[in-house]
Amino acid sequence: MKNLIAKNQSIFVAGHNGMVGSAIIRTLRKNGYGDKKLGGKILTQNRNELDLTNSSSVSDWFAENKPEIVIIAAAKVGGISANNNYPFEFISENLKIQQNIFGSALKNKTKRLLFLGSSCIYPKESKQPIKEEYLLSGYLEPTNEAYALAKIAGIKTCDALRKQYNFDAISLMPTNMYGPGDNYHLKNSHVFASLARKFVFAKKTNKNTVTCWGNGEPLREFLHVDDFGEACLHVLEKWDPNSKDAPKDDYGNKLTYLNVGSGQEISIKSLAKRISNAIEYNGEIKWDNSFPNGTFRKKLDSSRIKSIGWTPKIGLDEGISMVTMDISNSFDNPNKKLLKNLSF
Repeated sequence: MKNLIAKNQSIFVAGHNGMVGSAIIRTLRKNGYGDKKLGGKILTQNRNELDLTNSSSVSDWFAENKPEIVIIAAAKVGGISANNNYPFEFISENLKIQQNIFGSALKNKTKRLLFLGSSCIYPKESKQPIKEEYLLSGYLEPTNEAYALAKIAGIKTCDALRKQYNFDAISLMPTNMYGPGDNYHLKNSHVFASLARKFVFAKKTNKNTVTCWGNGEPLREFLHVDDFGEACLHVLEKWDPNSKDAPKDDYGNKLTYLNVGSGQEISIKSLAKRISNAIEYNGEIKWDNSFPNGTFRKKLDSSRIKSIGWTPKIGLDEGISMVTMDISNSFDNPNKKLLKNLSF
């Protein structure tokens, strides 16, 4: 099958310094994209160079650089605490980023655009595993509603662009991710990074107990970010929603967004135990029920992206080993900023 993007094209990765953006950059370069000898470019801009929430700045940058492929990995992200405490920032900043890039990409004739969402777009009480067509079939989880609404708006904007302007915009909805570039902030990190940080710190400092948030009963599906980077490139190269062989929903309708998950789920309590076992931590694990659990379960049905040839390669135990080793190395090298927002 002929690739839908070419190695001599210019690719703008918005949010290249984030966990997902960094993984996408690694994947692109590994597969020969951005090679100047082939005429390719990978375009990136730091926040101090280009404020994606500023419409005029984004418009000017697109007019000057005219990227042929655009990947929107830029977003304001955080865990339950951050989403709960700063809902205005989560909805307003994400909407601004998305709409500025969409408008400028359309105006400057971008050829393909990939928008990245999140599994939190689906209803709190959704049937499991979650299929793409369950979007907007029920109420959202209140603790991350603002972020989810912004992402839903992004998906629907892609659909509107495709319908009105025949603009080639597609979307991916990843499950919970972890890996290089994750945020290890003590209060604002996601569950995988938070647990890994807590257990490595307890091991290194000989703490007798580790206290985790909630009751540990919710189930979560985890995907290594490098697997997701591969999924992003795969759909850019291979997925044309207009193709007769492209995935359809249960009603035979064309899909323009696909789920991306590992297919495996684990309780937070079991994840904590596996992390503690991986680093041979023998202390007591306590659970603080004063903190919210979030959605009880949100396993994605990823059969459709798998039907077009993508599959994850990094298992959970291998991923745990990689992450805890990185945190341990950061602990042993306190003068080097090896991981984002990691402090002990």
